[in-house]
Amino acid sequence: MRKHLLYFSSLVTLASCSAAGETASSTRPNRTPVAYNTVVECTLYDGMTKTSAQLTTIGSGMEVQVMDTVDAYFVKAKVTKDGKPLTGYMYRTCFPQR
Repeated sequence: MRKHLLYFSSLVTLASCSAAGETASSTRPNRTPVAYNTVVECTLYDGMTKTSAQLTTIGSGMEVQVMDTVDAYFVKAKVTKDGKPLTGYMYRTCFPQR
């Protein structure tokens, strides 16, 4: 009886590990940048605080590559200014609601 219980618990453990691995890979977010156009003039910052330095200002209707949604207020974004790519953070309110 003890061997059967040990065998059964081993199978359950293995099944739960493989199921967890499948779940983690299927819910993994896509990290490919997505192009959005701004709806208002916004600023690209080097950080996510009120004291962060401003890297550049993006005009209304400009295309921005959104790389990641960082939190409830900011997205990580990449823009090109004078042929030079700049990566920083922008407020989510710069983009249309989806």
